[in-house]
Amino acid sequence: MNINDYNFYLNGVVKKNRRIIAKTITLIESSLPEHRQIADKVIEKLLQNTGKSVRLGITGVPGVGKSTFIESLGLDLAQKGHKVAVLAVDPSSKRSGGSILGDKTRMEQLSCHDNAFIRPSPSGDTLGGVASKTREIMLVCEAAGYDVILVETMGVGQSETMVATMVDFFLVLMISGAGDELQGIKKGVLEIADALVINKADGDNIQRAEKARQEFDIAMHMISPESPTWRPPVLTCSSIIEKGTQKVWETVLKHKNKMQKTGEFEQKRKKQAVDWMWNIINEELKTRFWGNNDIAAKIPKLVKNVTKEEISPSRAAKELLSIY
Repeated sequence: MNINDYNFYLNGVVKKNRRIIAKTITLIESSLPEHRQIADKVIEKLLQNTGKSVRLGITGVPGVGKSTFIESLGLDLAQKGHKVAVLAVDPSSKRSGGSILGDKTRMEQLSCHDNAFIRPSPSGDTLGGVASKTREIMLVCEAAGYDVILVETMGVGQSETMVATMVDFFLVLMISGAGDELQGIKKGVLEIADALVINKADGDNIQRAEKARQEFDIAMHMISPESPTWRPPVLTCSSIIEKGTQKVWETVLKHKNKMQKTGEFEQKRKKQAVDWMWNIINEELKTRFWGNNDIAAKIPKLVKNVTKEEISPSRAAKELLSIY
């Protein structure tokens, strides 16, 4: 076994060896240049085995029951024979040291299922870097035969937008109390949603959930849909009753079928691949900029000058960029 040979990872992933799949993801997470070279070869060779999954992004306000929803949906799909991978985009994971055990505790039943694989995103200095590696991990999972990829946003703000650029369907989970919740979620998130789902529509909360659904439905009609083919619906669901998330999955498949018929599905994936390329370029430029010794030597003096208002921030920035 030579862990520096990309064939070791390539063959392990294609043969669906869970241990080597995990090792391949760890390789991708590494920032060491030699590991990066191997990882790039692996991803390039695996590309022919990717693209056959349904990629579903999921976000939601705090307390919405996101983990319970994902476990419910994931278990239902896994029990039907689907192979489900859950990836979490967490830009704050550097501070917490990651949350592998936390994720598996939150989704205990799903993590034990033979058809499921749960993995949090790697820590990263920038959200773009985290998202870029999540895309590569998604491709590894697809090459290993996982036909449903659930990408969960753990952070707030820009993480939702980043996840929306790597999935086929972006789902926003909400809870009843729509008047208050509309204040807590940005319009931009609603604009990129392919569906809104009011969770916890069970027990004595059913009527409140339906009222919230109606209010959000009105709000969504005020937003111009991204696609002329699809107007994002507002649904209700329960993550604690049997088949409580089935309607959501049926909506995801309905969306996919419509998008495939119009050609928008393939077009969207092609655009995402190009966007991914530009994202990698931007991240690499940042890395090279901050890794430049001449720039590092110049920064303290320029920062001091800017602080003392001896030069303008724009002039200081141009000086650093001219060195690069």
